[in-house]
Amino acid sequence: QVQLVESGGGLVQAGGSLRLSCAASGRAVNRYVMAWFRQAPGKERESLAAISQSGGYAYAADSVKGRFTISRDNAQNTVYLQMNSLKPEDTAVYYCAGRTRELDGSSWPGPYDYWGQGTQVTVSS
Repeated sequence: QVQLVESGGGLVQAGGSLRLSCAASGRAVNRYVMAWFRQAPGKERESLAAISQSGGYAYAADSVKGRFTISRDNAQNTVYLQMNSLKPEDTAVYYCAGRTRELDGSSWPGPYDYWGQGTQVTVSS
C-alpha cells in the first residue's frame, strides 16, 4: 500500500505561485494514477487535476485550467501541482490521491483509493 504526504502549502498573496509536492512511499508511484483535490471550509471536496502513470496525459478542472499544472517525477516518487495566478478563492486544504484504475476523461475526478493528509494553502487578497 502506498503512503502519500503533501508539502509545499503556505500563505501567499493573490497573484503569487506555489508548488505543492506529494511524496509517495511504500510502493512505487508509477503504479498509480495520481490526482490533486482541494476542500475549502464549508464546501465539498473539489477535484483539480489527474495524471496518468507515465505522465503522458492529464486532465484538469475548468476552474483551474491554465493556472494549475499537474506533473510527476516517477524517479523521485513525487507528484507536483504548480499553482500560478493564485486567487483568494483558491484557499483550501489540498490533497493528493492515487489509484491503480486507469485514467480516462470520464473517471478522472474519482474515486481514488489512497489519500494524503493534506496541506493548507491560504491566499491573501
